Amino acid sequence: MSKTTRMTKQKKVILDILRHSDCHPSADWVYEQARKSIPDISLGTVYRNLNVLRDAGHILELNYGSTYSRYDGNPKNHYHFYCEKCHQLFDVKIPVYEGLDKLVKETTGFEVKSHRMEFYGICNECKDLMMSPSVI
Repeated sequence: MSKTTRMTKQKKVILDILRHSDCHPSADWVYEQARKSIPDISLGTVYRNLNVLRDAGHILELNYGSTYSRYDGNPKNHYHFYCEKCHQLFDVKIPVYEGLDKLVKETTGFEVKSHRMEFYGICNECKDLMMSPSVI
């Protein structure tokens, strides 16, 4: 955390939830999980702490055009796959292509700090369900 932001019990619980989850949850899901450790935590407190953790660079906020954001406990640059059928979000475990940052800078002159890339399609589980014969 930065020097001006202290690690409160609420921030620690929220950060632990996100660091130990690979489902890229919504704030509501984080809130439900946090209530197991801190029963009197409010949804507003969860949202405020998610914003503080995001602004401090400890988590990522991901928005995929829905009415809510999803959160990622891994703040390092990495790629995601979004299943258009079940709406799950998966980490894609491939190396980040740093050459892309250089190409953008060479082409535009822009100073790239990082980039975000998502892949869209159908996950294996949904693909298998679509391929299996219907059960009557």
